[in-house]
Amino acid sequence: MTNPPTSPTPAPSLRNPELNKLRAYLVNTITKQLETNPPATNMRREAVTQQLVQVYTSTNIALPSSVRDQLFHDILDDLLGFGPIQPLLDDEDVSEIMVNGARKVYIERKGKLIKTNINFENDDQVLRLIDRIILPLGRRIDSDTPTVDARLPDGSRVNAVIPPVAIDGPTITIRKFQKGKLTIEQLISNQSLTHNMADFLRACVVSRLNIIISGGTGSGKTTLLNALSSFIPEDERIVTIEDAAELKLQQEHVVRLESKTPNIDGAGQVTVRDLVRNALRMRPDRIVVGEVRGGEALDMLQAMNTGHDGSLTTLHANACRDALSRLETLTLMAGVDLPIKVIREQISSAISLIVQIARLKDGARKVVTITEVGGMEGETIVLTDIFKYEQTGVGSNGQIIGEVKATGIRPLFSPRLEAYGFKLGPDIFGVNLTDMLRRR
Repeated sequence: MTNPPTSPTPAPSLRNPELNKLRAYLVNTITKQLETNPPATNMRREAVTQQLVQVYTSTNIALPSSVRDQLFHDILDDLLGFGPIQPLLDDEDVSEIMVNGARKVYIERKGKLIKTNINFENDDQVLRLIDRIILPLGRRIDSDTPTVDARLPDGSRVNAVIPPVAIDGPTITIRKFQKGKLTIEQLISNQSLTHNMADFLRACVVSRLNIIISGGTGSGKTTLLNALSSFIPEDERIVTIEDAAELKLQQEHVVRLESKTPNIDGAGQVTVRDLVRNALRMRPDRIVVGEVRGGEALDMLQAMNTGHDGSLTTLHANACRDALSRLETLTLMAGVDLPIKVIREQISSAISLIVQIARLKDGARKVVTITEVGGMEGETIVLTDIFKYEQTGVGSNGQIIGEVKATGIRPLFSPRLEAYGFKLGPDIFGVNLTDMLRRR
């Protein structure tokens, strides 16, 4: 009978003072060697591993093999990866990582928040990790600029906050990038939307309607934006604009723009608004803004109203009507003194469709409404639901039970869809021909 393989010694057992001193000595020594003689990028792992073995051997310390292997693993993660959270980054089931100081690390797995047993040695180790993330991007964080947005090499979104703003220690929030980008078929398989909704949205994207994806934090807005962008034809020039680049469009002709924070002298800043304005000079067929969160909303609306059809963007809001209110507020942030009625007229003529996505209580992410923006009545923008999700109950395991229903209303822009070759049948919109014939 063979013995089961032994698992690595858990990290908590490696936290005695002597082992921490050894670990710090090995890390500092190898770091100095790397600074003096940096290896080629493709040889870095091999070089660091060799140096680690050599420096450890020179100490004449003989640790048990399991402890030594775990120590080497942690040091390699620290020098080549992202320290204690590297295993979480490698775990495909983890969608978000939240470091609340050195001793509290939480994750989101399948829509649920879970506290892990992972710890940093101290706040300084957390700060070193933040520096490692942002320095290659030319960004900075200090007491004068205590917040920063960045991204990991794989595209994962990172936000960091340090004291004095973060009272209990440096904080890192990582929204992981899905290595296998979810396709529209996978979203249908996950029951995030239905086949009819997908067919309708495909027709809207190809027909160059301006679409806003609205939702709360972590609801899946960027994932849906990526999926919808796959419907853009290959022969169109696309310009994407983001604070931290994370969109992954599959088309070949894509220009990706990313905002830039000011340098240490306060100069050199390039905002999303600057990029939206510049994109208009780049002969775009489509402008895709990762998220509208400031005065760029006005420039985007003006672009949509002056021939740049087919634009896509996301914004934070919990309902379609809230999305319009937020868009009004963001437009006012541009510093232009416009009456609310004028802003609403701009919005109603620019935006054709709002896709509302939500994360339900059981962690599932679903498109809950697809709503047409149907012009103005007086000073109010008219909204008409085309599809709507209705919750019907809660299962014994806490799972939300419900279904998406078409409202039976055909959108006012249907002639435009037909002009692009999409003659969507009445069944798409919830109209049953058999019942109609029976009534006659």
